Amino acid sequence: MRIYGYDIPKIAALPIYVLIWEFIGQFELLLLFPPFSEVMVALTEVVTTPSFLEAARITAYSYLMGLALAVGFGVALGLLMGLVPPADKLLNMWINIFLSAPLSALVPVIMILFGMGTPTVIVTVFMFAVWIIALDTRAGVQHTSSSLKEMARSFGASRWQLLKIILLSALPEILAGIRLGVIRGVKGVVIGQLLVSIIGVGALFSLYSQNFLMGHFWALILILFAFALGLAELVGRLEQRVEYYAGARS
Repeated sequence: MRIYGYDIPKIAALPIYVLIWEFIGQFELLLLFPPFSEVMVALTEVVTTPSFLEAARITAYSYLMGLALAVGFGVALGLLMGLVPPADKLLNMWINIFLSAPLSALVPVIMILFGMGTPTVIVTVFMFAVWIIALDTRAGVQHTSSSLKEMARSFGASRWQLLKIILLSALPEILAGIRLGVIRGVKGVVIGQLLVSIIGVGALFSLYSQNFLMGHFWALILILFAFALGLAELVGRLEQRVEYYAGARS
């Protein structure tokens, strides 16, 4: 962001939003919107409770398992679509449908199939994250230069070596898909646990909202936002380190 010729970091806008939040909360303009200072006090209370630590453990396990499955399956599916045109024609429409569909409506169906527990949340995270990873991997594979593949073949590259070259060439798009999948996966784990309502942060959200502990409620939301943005930033930094692969394709 550039103002009057000066480069202003994006994070500089954060104190402005905090002041607006504090102003609205102090004047009690909205009942469910406590002051930011109250949320910060509640934040220290939330993170030190045994119930939060147990909920964080369950949530982290469900999230990481679902995300790992989504990355593995999504990259493999994207490779298949990018390398095999008939598979792309068959699957592309369905993947786009799942990507744009309201997946939260499918959680009750998943609950019937997998029960009211951690497996349902893992599958929900998987469903939210896998499709964008598959589509971005497909885009990266299809953008691999044909001359790069021809050069690999001319040097006698085996099928596995050629696949490795294609994967490295598609790495910027794969990481972009994983970064988006990381954020969508957080949405999936929260929605899954809210609908199950008996495990993880979903149980805490229900507890705080039912007892009108809005400071604790918003503190939990901030923790989840920080978790999602932190993971996305880590993947984003990894993206910056492999940008030269994208340049090598041009």
